[in-house]
Amino acid sequence: MNLPNAITVGRIALTPLIAWLPFTTSWSARLVAFVLFLVAAITDYWDGHLARSRNLVTDLGRLLDPLADKLLLLATLVPMYLLQQHADLVVAHGGQADSPFLFELPFGRVSLPLWIVLVVLGREAFMTVFRQVAARRGLVIAAIGPAKWKTTFQSIWLGAAYFWFFASTLAEHRQWVGAREWQAFAWFNGFVGVVSMTAAVGLTLYSLWLYLRRYGGQVLRTD
Repeated sequence: MNLPNAITVGRIALTPLIAWLPFTTSWSARLVAFVLFLVAAITDYWDGHLARSRNLVTDLGRLLDPLADKLLLLATLVPMYLLQQHADLVVAHGGQADSPFLFELPFGRVSLPLWIVLVVLGREAFMTVFRQVAARRGLVIAAIGPAKWKTTFQSIWLGAAYFWFFASTLAEHRQWVGAREWQAFAWFNGFVGVVSMTAAVGLTLYSLWLYLRRYGGQVLRTD
């Protein structure tokens, strides 16, 4: 196993921790979750760049890299949805019933609706099957620009959520909630999270449409 593949395997190994740590009661554990997410997101770019620049691209790497990406997406979206939508989980893990981990904006709080989770995960599942069918027909579907930007905005959005899990827990512990400086930060973090979420979902749908327009006729033909 070469270095890029070893990094990818390490990224897969981190995924269960990234999924579990946000459900703990400790702000430090949630900080660790955020740091591990950053490590996973950065190495997602780095291992691919390393493999291409050093001519270390392998069949194993082609299999593991997209698997690691999809596992990380699943391991972050599910905790985010559960913590933002279900106050009972927050209460069970040390929070307040009226303060789930929603993005805060001046006009109110914004949560992660189920339809966004289904759209994002459904698109990834569809494109996995779509690429496999294309490969059987001898067609390689490379990542397009909007899909790369989609991944970038997804990382910003998920990172903002994971940072918020840590920061809001620490703020409650240190009794910062209600301070003017804290409220300004909460709105800034919420703005980053909501804007990047909106961009990621838009690019998710737009890139899917582009893939279908460019390759759908070749991949989905019945002959």
